[in-house]
Amino acid sequence: MSEEFKRKLKQYAEGSLPEDEREEVEREIEKLELYQSYLEELTESGDNKSGIRGGRQAEPSESENKRQLRKEANIIRKGKWKARLSNALTLLSLLIAVTFVSSACTALFYSMGEPDRVDLYRDVVSSAIAVTEPNVEVHLNAQGNAFFTMDLKGELVKQIGDARVSAGDYSIRFLLNRTNGPVLLWKERNTNGRGLARLPDSSTYNGDSEWSILEKLPEGTVSELYFSLDRLYETEDLLKLLESRNLTPLWFAVDNGQDNSGRSWVSDPIGFPYMPIWHHDDKKLESYSEEKRGLFSKVTSSLSSYPQVQAYGDGELRNDNFKKTLYLLREYRAITKKAAPFLKLDETIGYVEQHGVKLYGAVVTGPTKELLKLKQEPWVRAPRVGEVRLWNWRDRGH
Repeated sequence: MSEEFKRKLKQYAEGSLPEDEREEVEREIEKLELYQSYLEELTESGDNKSGIRGGRQAEPSESENKRQLRKEANIIRKGKWKARLSNALTLLSLLIAVTFVSSACTALFYSMGEPDRVDLYRDVVSSAIAVTEPNVEVHLNAQGNAFFTMDLKGELVKQIGDARVSAGDYSIRFLLNRTNGPVLLWKERNTNGRGLARLPDSSTYNGDSEWSILEKLPEGTVSELYFSLDRLYETEDLLKLLESRNLTPLWFAVDNGQDNSGRSWVSDPIGFPYMPIWHHDDKKLESYSEEKRGLFSKVTSSLSSYPQVQAYGDGELRNDNFKKTLYLLREYRAITKKAAPFLKLDETIGYVEQHGVKLYGAVVTGPTKELLKLKQEPWVRAPRVGEVRLWNWRDRGH
């Protein structure tokens, strides 16, 4: 074996041999491995014959040249595996480094801005759910990943009586500022909310079958009830109609001029929850409290909260909050289109700006027998019973 070839073998084993020379050495290694295999076959065959002729098993004997070839082949084999391991470790180190850098860049991207993108995207997604899913809200937690992706995950929650119950799970993945849409896993979805209520100008429907359901339910239960109105109402006026009752308003359906093509029920309602959807730029009220420590030190702390809303008032504030939510969703149209694909933003905003916020239906909850009293009200139409739970109610003082 030449000194030049030995040098190349050494560099190959160390992983420092240039790529073009490495391929040449590997071809030579393959030849040597074939020579080695052939020599071993010859040796084994010769040893067997010698043992037969001598009547006993002969001790193996190899020439110095064959022993040298075998030694060199072992060195080459070890060098080959060492080079492979070195390449694998290099690739693994590179992958770890790229993952670390991309994770840092991902965290930086989603934390930029005021508010940061995490809070902003969370606001858009939760607002899209709140205006398109009657009596459903979601509180989202963010999880940053590598390679510029982020997951928003949360539980879909409904209110039945005084209890907030799980309705399913929600998740949506972002790649920078893009998303492919959410994954919703409903537990036992009540489809009454999707066909919320009949518009006032639709044909008459007294809902006797739904009232009959409430009549048959036991007194120790609370229920969820969807109903339409006999005409379009201002928010303030509907709140006054509900004020003296032992129930809780949950969601109001807004007329957006939707053409149902002769269908009796609105297939994709839009509206707003009873409690306003506060956003990142809504003004908070601050209150200060002071605490003294020692003779000279003083600690001042501040607390902030959104304005208090009158339980059965502030209709204009609620309307403005709803319109502001629509403007937010329009600003981030690409996300909204994935989170709420049936929401026709431009048509809805245009209609509401021209005609104002007018309500044609509502969702309420409370004791079953209290909800049954709405049957006597001429302004209640087309009831639909939602979910029912055992008693969990605390009576309201009116």
